[in-house]
Amino acid sequence: MKLELAEFPVKHVRLGRRFAYQGGTLEVNEDELIDHVLEDSRITDAALAVAMPGEKVRITGIRDIVEPRYKVSGSGQVFPGILGPVNDVGEGRTHRLSGMTVIAAAEYEGTIRAGTTVQRSAILDMSGPGADISRFSKQVHLVVSFRIIPGLAELEAHTAIQLAEFKVAQRLAQVTEELTAEKIRTYEFKTRTAGLPKVMLIQGCITDPQHVHSGVGYYGLSLRNSMATFVHPNELFDGAVTVDTTRSGRGYYPTTWDWQNHPLVLGLYEAHGRNLNFGGVILQRIRFETAHGKEVGAQNAARLAKALHADGALVTWIGGGNAFVDVMLTVKACERNGIKTTLVTYEHGGKAGLDSPLLFYVPEADAVVSTGSLDRAVDLPAMEKVIGPYEEIKVLSYPGVPAVSARGPLSLEARDSIIGGVDLWGEGTWVCHGY
Repeated sequence: MKLELAEFPVKHVRLGRRFAYQGGTLEVNEDELIDHVLEDSRITDAALAVAMPGEKVRITGIRDIVEPRYKVSGSGQVFPGILGPVNDVGEGRTHRLSGMTVIAAAEYEGTIRAGTTVQRSAILDMSGPGADISRFSKQVHLVVSFRIIPGLAELEAHTAIQLAEFKVAQRLAQVTEELTAEKIRTYEFKTRTAGLPKVMLIQGCITDPQHVHSGVGYYGLSLRNSMATFVHPNELFDGAVTVDTTRSGRGYYPTTWDWQNHPLVLGLYEAHGRNLNFGGVILQRIRFETAHGKEVGAQNAARLAKALHADGALVTWIGGGNAFVDVMLTVKACERNGIKTTLVTYEHGGKAGLDSPLLFYVPEADAVVSTGSLDRAVDLPAMEKVIGPYEEIKVLSYPGVPAVSARGPLSLEARDSIIGGVDLWGEGTWVCHGY
């Protein structure tokens, strides 16, 4: 499977009356895009705004972030199973607007008022300390703000939000259909280099049996009842793996952009043929409710990796809490099957960094890479402008927590209210030195 990603860098986005791309500037037909969003009767109103790096701007109500992409050749279309039929993707040529995103910022209160499945949204500061800790503050954003009709159940609200953002993202990238790309990168791992180990990525995906959507979708289908599944990494680049937009506002949940630009996939591709042979991706359901389920899930993922003749595996995850037990048991099962592992994870450690950084340990996890801490507090200064549906926000999602001005200063006890505030898979610039 061979995929060419053709890159069209965006440095400026201008709202106007036509679609055009030239010299790093993307002009957007504002009225057409708004009409596109409002075709869905579940959305009551919509507006567009541009947010640039360095501006004293705070974006509220963020449900998801996506990079605009459009397939110009090959089977299927981007975001299969959502924008179109379930056709295979991951081959041919796909155009991408790099350096910019579409942010879906939606006002939605949800029908679930408390617990782990309550809806969440996030914020993003384009300058100041909040910008310093988020990978998204350096990008140009087209923010699509809209409201969902009251009383809509979570799954239907998610569908409306996701469909709106993906339609906008695809339409933007379609502008480049007949243009020449600045750069084209080819992704294929058909050729193997003798003598190099075969390494796979085992990606743990948290599920919640109480929620109608698992948090991760594959061709639009929830992974909540799936066992370990092999996925070609090129499918990620074409948007075959997506998120639950009513819950991805947690900093330790990935956005669609993160899946499209998965740094561990890109790193394994970069090393392919030089230091290793990249063997592909295993999506693994984690957070089984029982110890028995966790053991079965871990063994299942390890057996699949062994059946695919993996010599080594990067193991990483999405989520928090007891789902990490599943991850560590997967490391243990792989090692006992002769597959060398390296675990890539964020850590806790408490606000002072003195607590246990990980929630569960196994002796086999003797190679661990930390991507930084979730627990560090951060104080955000007031911003001059707010973009998004909320002028007032709740710093915590618990019942009874009062709302505060979104424009004013904020004190956050942890970074997971900031989109991109937790480095899941090594997307930041942190480095580690042995001593």
